[in-house]
Amino acid sequence: MSKEQAHKRPSWDDYFLGIMEKIGTRSTCDRARKYGGGCVIVRDKQILVTGYVGSPPKVDHCDNVGHEFKKTTHEDGSVSEHCVRTTHAEQNAICQAARRGMALEGATLYCFMTPCYTCAKLVITAGIKRIVVCKDYHAGEDSKRIFKTSGVTLDILDKEIATYERQ
Repeated sequence: MSKEQAHKRPSWDDYFLGIMEKIGTRSTCDRARKYGGGCVIVRDKQILVTGYVGSPPKVDHCDNVGHEFKKTTHEDGSVSEHCVRTTHAEQNAICQAARRGMALEGATLYCFMTPCYTCAKLVITAGIKRIVVCKDYHAGEDSKRIFKTSGVTLDILDKEIATYERQ
């Protein structure tokens, strides 16, 4: 077998991002499934906890009853729509760790795009020190600012802005 045909092991980041994508298939919102929808939190190359986009336990899911859109008007006057029925994958992963009494101090979080501002604050408060994402988020500037201020490393593998329906 030539060197070109030899198996190439993925980097640790690629490995955990691949797992994140598979976890996202459990998302209960079709919008989330289109852009990853999963989260993996690891420390010392070991998975601590996972999460995916979905409604809280015993609450209706987008897949069953539809989206719950709310409009947000931004400072520049632009309007975007957000489905608020579900909990973000990062939020669910952090909640799962809390339910199990698991500290996330010093961990790395893998998700599809730069976390939203609310998720960013939870990530920082949980003690997570590094975030690896596939793409950037159109409204991620505040998140990037507080990650920098708090010393959290954000690695965006593809600087392209993730786009999705009704953004």
